[in-house]
Amino acid sequence: MKPFAQLFRNLDSTNSTQEKIRLLTAYFQDDISEEDKVSTLALFMGRRPPRPVKTSLLRSWASEISGVPLWLLEENYHIVGDLAETLALILPPPQDKSDYTLSQWLQHINNLRGQDAEYQREKIIAYWNMLDATERFLFTKLITGGFRVGVSDKLVMTALAHVAGTDLQDMMLRLTGNWTAQELSWQVIMGQAENADISRPYPFYLGYPLDESTENELIVQGEQMVEHYQAEWKWDGIRAQLISRNQNIYLWSRGEEIITEAFPEFGTPELTGIDFVLDGEIIVYKDDKPGDFGMLQKRLGRKKVPSKMLKELPCRLVGYDILEYMGSDIRHLPWTERRTYLEQIIQDLASPHLALSPLLEFRHFEDLRIQRDAARQFGAEGLMLKRSEAPYYAGRKRGSLWKWKLDPFTIDAVMIYAQRGHGRRANLYSDFTFAVWDNQGQLIPFTKAYSGLSDAEMKEVNTFVRKNTLANFGPVCSVTPQLVFELAFEGIQLSTRNKSGIAVRFPRIKNWRRDKPADQANTLEDLHQMMHKKEF
Repeated sequence: MKPFAQLFRNLDSTNSTQEKIRLLTAYFQDDISEEDKVSTLALFMGRRPPRPVKTSLLRSWASEISGVPLWLLEENYHIVGDLAETLALILPPPQDKSDYTLSQWLQHINNLRGQDAEYQREKIIAYWNMLDATERFLFTKLITGGFRVGVSDKLVMTALAHVAGTDLQDMMLRLTGNWTAQELSWQVIMGQAENADISRPYPFYLGYPLDESTENELIVQGEQMVEHYQAEWKWDGIRAQLISRNQNIYLWSRGEEIITEAFPEFGTPELTGIDFVLDGEIIVYKDDKPGDFGMLQKRLGRKKVPSKMLKELPCRLVGYDILEYMGSDIRHLPWTERRTYLEQIIQDLASPHLALSPLLEFRHFEDLRIQRDAARQFGAEGLMLKRSEAPYYAGRKRGSLWKWKLDPFTIDAVMIYAQRGHGRRANLYSDFTFAVWDNQGQLIPFTKAYSGLSDAEMKEVNTFVRKNTLANFGPVCSVTPQLVFELAFEGIQLSTRNKSGIAVRFPRIKNWRRDKPADQANTLEDLHQMMHKKEF
């Protein structure tokens, strides 16, 4: 655990990307066990062990051995904003030492699962007594399932690519899939052994958002742009890879979760005759038109889909690209050649659950702008622009794949609740609940948002919250309904879970409407009209 704790301290003390890569490279080259290296990789890439103990029990045991009353511990937790850090600060100094490795600690944590509370209490108190402050913090983070570190997957894979003497795209391929620290070997990571998992997907090729400067670049290219780019709709569904290998079907989401059980229509025999890997978008397709994302959400997270739901919410994979054909990796081919293979295989398979994403005709950039503005009429959320000669890259490659989404929906709403954040925002109110007016003149909450304010604006809002708090509910407080903010969001739909009857997707703060009093904020009726306008 000590090398891992030292690595965590070092990473936490720098904001330099290059220094983080150097620290990670040195750690993976160090003389520590291969099991610990793989365990570190798994933790840094978000593959954390499931929580074996309730956090309420951890609070109670920490209060017991520290002598800090539970109510005071809770108050400190609300201020610190992190349970593991709070417990690490109040626990008494350790009286014992431990030489357990990281992988051994993870095994101890796994062994706590399913045990009775008294057994867990005895073990955890003993473990806390073996660890210094940083190690206790990390151990408790691992117990609660909340471990995170300030490095991206890309940084970790860059460091591993340095160690293995390969490039980043090859390392991304080695680490794609739903592996665990117990299943993945260091030899596979280093390229010294083959990954035998036939279900393994490829790293997804991701688009860059098209901004104003990029628009100008493409406009300047004029006719050359028409020669070098192709356009398709950006469908509003789930990006996925459909894999057919050795008479088996696997469906992977972009988040590298296997979702085959949630979409059993793709497991039909007609899709198993040819080995292939398709990249596309899963959408509900009903009454000869695509459904919205809200319909698709009803299919997600299910291990078994009722036959009634399969009939009412049938799904298709709209094919964007093909990565593997007849068992051969064809990602290196230009997109135009891959498109030919894609058209051929969808024609050959003739499955009602597969469709080809149509190409859009255009002569000038302005033609694309007109089509993009009309995307909702076709059940899409914008356009994708693909460079014709580009291979299928892993991750993002600027200039080869652009996503040009529709402008978000916006509405002016009143802030009515504020909640303290976590981590560096633990002492700030950073999570806000917003409301609109109903036809009775009452404010009805409809969404939460926590991003979009600058640090200076955040401090100003906090000053307002502290001066205008009406009531406290733990870390949440109600405030005088006075501040109005323009919120942006990507989608809107009916919802039976919310009092407003409305749910929005990806809400964030766009502007602080200092010019608008609260009584001029939007209404619930405005949201309903907005929802009807998006229908196609």
